[in-house]
Amino acid sequence: MSAKSGPSIHAVSTAFQFPPTPTRYSLKPSSTSTVHIPPTAPNPRIPAAAAAAASSTMAATTHATAPSPSLSSLLSRPRSAAPQLRLRPAAHRRVRCATDAAVPAPAATNKPRRAADEDIREEAARHRAPANGFSAWYEPFPPGPAGAGSTDERYSLDEIVYRSSSGGLLDVRHDMAALARHPGSYWRDLFDSRVGRTVWPYGSGVWSKKEFVLPGIDPDHIVSLFEGNSNLFWAERLGRDHLAGMKDLWVKHCGISHTGSFKDLGMTVLVSQVNRLRRAPLSRPIAGVGCASTGDTSAALSAYCAAAGIPAIVFLPANRISLEQLIQPIANGATVLSLDTDFDGCMRLIREVTAELPIYLANSLNSLRLEGQKTAAIEILQQFDWEVPDWVIVPGGNLGNIYAFYKGFEMCRVLGLVDRLPRLVCAQAANANPLYRYYKSGWTQFQPQVAEPTFASAIQIGDPVSVDRAVVALKATNGIVAEATEEELMNAMSLADRTGMFACPHTGVALAALFKLREEGTIGANDRTVVVSTAHGLKFSQSKIDYHDQKIEDMACKYANPPVSVKADFGAVMDVLKKRLKGKL
Repeated sequence: MSAKSGPSIHAVSTAFQFPPTPTRYSLKPSSTSTVHIPPTAPNPRIPAAAAAAASSTMAATTHATAPSPSLSSLLSRPRSAAPQLRLRPAAHRRVRCATDAAVPAPAATNKPRRAADEDIREEAARHRAPANGFSAWYEPFPPGPAGAGSTDERYSLDEIVYRSSSGGLLDVRHDMAALARHPGSYWRDLFDSRVGRTVWPYGSGVWSKKEFVLPGIDPDHIVSLFEGNSNLFWAERLGRDHLAGMKDLWVKHCGISHTGSFKDLGMTVLVSQVNRLRRAPLSRPIAGVGCASTGDTSAALSAYCAAAGIPAIVFLPANRISLEQLIQPIANGATVLSLDTDFDGCMRLIREVTAELPIYLANSLNSLRLEGQKTAAIEILQQFDWEVPDWVIVPGGNLGNIYAFYKGFEMCRVLGLVDRLPRLVCAQAANANPLYRYYKSGWTQFQPQVAEPTFASAIQIGDPVSVDRAVVALKATNGIVAEATEEELMNAMSLADRTGMFACPHTGVALAALFKLREEGTIGANDRTVVVSTAHGLKFSQSKIDYHDQKIEDMACKYANPPVSVKADFGAVMDVLKKRLKGKL
């Protein structure tokens, strides 16, 4: 690829399709179309949004017998200029209820606001707490017994090191004896007191657990976008109607984060440490931070580096990530290299480059990220009032996340915040399932593979870096590894969407695993189960479009819901609605 004339964004980023089809988006604005909306009396039975949508559809549709339009064709039509609606401000009215008189006025707070010329970082520096005596460092993986001093080989977190002297992985270890000087109730109360605050840096779901993450970092070095604190969604209808009456099914929406995936949780920790290394007094000559990515890692790295003013370099496999994922690092100013290889090939190259240039490696080979990702497990415990769920199901690709969840749960158990561990399930796509094969062999022999294309593109990894970490996590929790075919994961995702979610394909993998484990009776109807949703469905819209257009080769698309083309005529509309609502009118 010439440095002067690189590929277009669309050429680099065409989302994986079965079979590949040309990108169907038209980004050119229409300069000739004008939408006129005549004034009509509003129908009190029809919500405003629905009425507007219906009006737009009737104006654009002309044939009663035309074939149903595909979602692709709808998206490819030029967009007309948005009509300018003038909204009349309503008179201010306060809605009163019968108990208003009994509710006292809120008491005035006595806490003074910070000075107008002071930001929250400066305010935190002014109220800086004394040193807490907690510490963390790198040790070779696998970990020894809980507590300090389990090995003679250790490295400061301020050293730039990714592997042990033997070439193995490293792990961040904490001084558990120092942390254990406080009882579990102390840590529960402390973490709970920080939720939802804007006090720097504790408003972040990660940094609200700072003592369990990077206890020694100065708050002024932290790079945070107030990540974490993600929704724990009660999947009531999915569990009740489609999983044989599960009453305690939950989905942890880690994709409701700044860049739309759980990768933010780890990247805030890694970029904060890089920020510390680059600044005085350490002043390390780090020119930038680099990663290989299947999409979400590059988005998170680019955003946090942009916030810190640190150059970001990302290696992406050409034509294997979605447009939504690609545009994120481009928009955040990263140097984006599109490579004609898969993720594993990108990973080999970034490791070679970071060995030669002063570029800090940001992949999960670097164990700092796992310290942030483990806070999602602690957050789940918080959201259950420190009760432990029975099952936690995590999609698995490079396999760092399943270990991060284990670390979070285990740290809380050892320090007395909870008294047991949940059982973990690692869910893999059948087209990229090296851990599943390893598990089915009885953990006798691990065989890397060349991962086949999958709609769950972020876990399309055949030679995962953290396979040994995943095995430790699964053995310690009596865990399970499950797999899902392309049709199973897409159907599970789409069925979940029918109950109010908007899941990504990777969440579909975890949900498909849940369906199997529930059907065989491994997971019971009353088991409290958490499915970890790792990314936002909006990052994978093309896969949903192809599914509902029923354009995926060799897939029935059981829950497809294509739009219906109807003539703008009352009788024609009524005929369609009567068919759709047959038996419900």
